[in-house]
Parts: sequence; C-alpha cells; structure tokens
Amino acid sequence: MKSSKSPAVKLAANKPSPAAAKPAPIKAPEPKASDLVFDKGDFVVYPTHGVGRVVDIEERQIAGHKLDLFVISFEQDRMTLRVPVAKAKVSGLRKLSSRKIMDSALTTLKGRSRVSRAMWNRRAQEYEAKINSGDPVSIAEVVRDLHRNAGQPDQSYSERQIYEAALDRLARELAAVERIDKDTATQKLQGVLNTMLKQAA
Repeated sequence: MKSSKSPAVKLAANKPSPAAAKPAPIKAPEPKASDLVFDKGDFVVYPTHGVGRVVDIEERQIAGHKLDLFVISFEQDRMTLRVPVAKAKVSGLRKLSSRKIMDSALTTLKGRSRVSRAMWNRRAQEYEAKINSGDPVSIAEVVRDLHRNAGQPDQSYSERQIYEAALDRLARELAAVERIDKDTATQKLQGVLNTMLKQAA
C-alpha cells in the first residue's frame, strides 16, 4: 500500500564558483543509481528488520528531482519500508545470504557458547547490536550463547526476548534461502542446537 506522504529528503545544492561574476544556475546532479539491483518479488534483508520482499519500485519527484524507491514489505511485522534506490547500499539493504554463509551460521551454532561476565545490560546491548547488524553469523552467535538457558526457570524475560528475536531472524533468512517455511527452518535450527547441547553434556 503506497503512502500518501512523500519521504523527507534533503538534497545538497551546488555552490556557484566565487570567480564567476554572474554564475548561471547550476542544477544539482541526479543521485547515482545503486549498484544493488532488485526486482519486484525479490527477497531482501534490511539490517534492523530482517527478511522482506520488494513489492514495488516507486518513482517520486522530490524537490524537482526524480527519486526511485524500493518498497519493501515485512509481512510478519505488518510493515512497509521505502528505501531510496540510490541509498540502498548505504542503508545496509542486501540480497539474501548465500548457502555458504548460511552454512557458516549453522556451523557457528555448533560451536562452544561464549560466557561473558559483563553486566546483563552490557551484554544485552552487544546481543542487540549483533541482531541488528543483519549478519547471519553474528545472529547465530547470539542464538548459540543464549540457547543454553532457553526455557530454564532462571532465564530472565529480557534474555528470552532477545533469544527469540535472534532465533526468529535467523530462521526467516534460512527459510528464504532454502525455500522452506519458517517453522521448518526453526525446527532445523533447534535440532542443531539440541545436538550441540547433548554433545556438551
């Protein structure tokens, strides 16, 4: 669904040369096209929201300049995000990870969990930063490190929330890469984690 409000975009104006007595108006250059090419229907990953799908590519006029926008739907979160095509790479928008990268994430889940002695607030910030990086391997580290307490009575509410958010984010990308549903992807991840715990016992 297209928004009725245009995004606020500021374009820097070119300054005329001081040597010119009567400088002619200089038109600001058109934004350079991003080297990221997506079509309608493509799955993409936005760092702070995870996997979404390009549902449209809009063209708008902002301050006299044409602006192309990727319209990305995050169905599970029931939200739509518009990202300028020229700013797509800078914003962190990317294509789905390769199977090789996802395999690295699964390998990370099998590794030894890292136990930090830092205060929970500090650790929570580190975990959230890894989740919002959008990097599957970093997200897998969060899942691995927090899985040992998953479902335990002494697990705090905030720790459980972070664990579930990381697991959900990783499962959604795995599902898109392997073309399976999210529940199946979640079961696959939990199977790897449970095997790791049994081996560590």
